[in-house]
Amino acid sequence: MKITEYLKEVRAEIAHVSFPTRHQTTLFTALVIIISLAVAAYLGLFDYLFRLGIERIFNL
Repeated sequence: MKITEYLKEVRAEIAHVSFPTRHQTTLFTALVIIISLAVAAYLGLFDYLFRLGIERIFNL
């Protein structure tokens, strides 16, 4: 396959792609940040609780 054919096919495929709007991109980015913070808090809470449990077991 020639490079020119490849580039023509790439251009044709790009024409079919539907890119998200600026609003959708902002919304999805905010959603990812919120979910990431929620998961971090959830895991941090369990890490803290497990640490407390381990400390109590070994300090008996």
